Amino acid sequence: MLTVSNLAVSYGAIRALGGISFQIDAGRIVTLIGANGAGKTTTLRTLSGLLRAQSGSIEFAGEDITRLPPHQIVARGLAHVPEGRMVFSNLTVEENLAMGAYLLHDKARIARNRDYVFGIFPRLKERLAQAAGTLSGGEQQMLAIGRALMGDPKLLMLDEPSLGIAPKLISTIFEKIVEINRDHGTTILLVEQNANLALEISHDAYVLETGRIVMAGPSKELRANPELKAAYLGG
Repeated sequence: MLTVSNLAVSYGAIRALGGISFQIDAGRIVTLIGANGAGKTTTLRTLSGLLRAQSGSIEFAGEDITRLPPHQIVARGLAHVPEGRMVFSNLTVEENLAMGAYLLHDKARIARNRDYVFGIFPRLKERLAQAAGTLSGGEQQMLAIGRALMGDPKLLMLDEPSLGIAPKLISTIFEKIVEINRDHGTTILLVEQNANLALEISHDAYVLETGRIVMAGPSKELRANPELKAAYLGG
């Protein structure tokens, strides 16, 4: 579904990604793990068109999207839930969800997507008229994911979904991520500081260090890797 080849990105003179390559097969949960500043968020922002690649290519569903603007990338089925959730605070839950479907014109499809989102996150249905900025951190994360799902994505990118969320809700969010993949077949690219959790729910993993992929393989194998355990999993 996604093939990234020799992707390089710089912020001025600072090289953020040094020519990384990886691929994601349809129906998989793939995680990128690494320390702060490794290039994980930069990777997602480049895939979604928010940052311009200096060199390399991004192929999504058989099409080169490297130079496409963000709205055209979304239209092709690649959705990005950014770090910090970025809900529209002054809009209601209902209005935020409507924004997620802004590229869809089929009312029946939009209604189906809403029902699907409410099935996964029933709490959102209870809070439809509430301003998004008044939700808890966990509820805002549910809304951010729900908003992305309103567009019917083929590939859902999640950047630090556990960040700033009460511990009791983190497990719920991750259970829902698995459910979205398992029951709806949505492919997921997950960036998560909690490497243990990320490796637990993902099929495949890539480890980023200072803009380079230094390790890759099935998540189960990486979880058992002594080097990775020492660096990211607390021994």
